[in-house]
Amino acid sequence: QVQLVESGGGLVQAGGSLRLSCAASGRTISSTTMAWFRQAPGKGREFVAAITWRGGNTFYADSVKGRFTISRDNAKNSVYLQMNSLKPEDTAVYYCAADKGNRYYSDYRSPLLYDYWGQGTQVTVSS
Repeated sequence: QVQLVESGGGLVQAGGSLRLSCAASGRTISSTTMAWFRQAPGKGREFVAAITWRGGNTFYADSVKGRFTISRDNAKNSVYLQMNSLKPEDTAVYYCAADKGNRYYSDYRSPLLYDYWGQGTQVTVSS
């Protein structure tokens, strides 16, 4: 079992930056694919970014590519999402997710791939 706790959300003006953190506990995430999703009011959960456990390969939604960066620090059992050039349409609750480990996928975007979820952190971007 993995417990995930997100932090770093808040209110920021358009064009600003935020860095989200996700701290994992329960077991190491070194063999775990980690991802960030978001959910805006009235919308479904949307893939944002993922980072693989082997090689640290990264994947991004087209809407955030070039603005967001996902990274991981296995020594700290944590994953991060650096968000730059924020837009009002980035406003959402952001969730950290992890799979059960030692898995490979052809597509990292489906929330069904992930077994563990954090409680979410609110990001609000004002215009």
